[in-house]
Amino acid sequence: MDALRERYLTVKDIAEHWNLSEVAVRRLFLHEPGVLVLGRREESRRKRVYRTLRIPESVLSRVRDRLANRG
Repeated sequence: MDALRERYLTVKDIAEHWNLSEVAVRRLFLHEPGVLVLGRREESRRKRVYRTLRIPESVLSRVRDRLANRG
């Protein structure tokens, strides 16, 4: 699929569809290759790090397949 035309999903979209918490979805996708992570790169002791994740459908499919094949 063309990366520019690919649909990007939010953490909330996936959490609702998979019936998981948003925290669980963030943990699954935060370090996954291909996920767009928007926000500050540096971490500060005083300020909370805010990140927005956008997950491409191709990454969603890859992670779903990997999780399905664990059993």
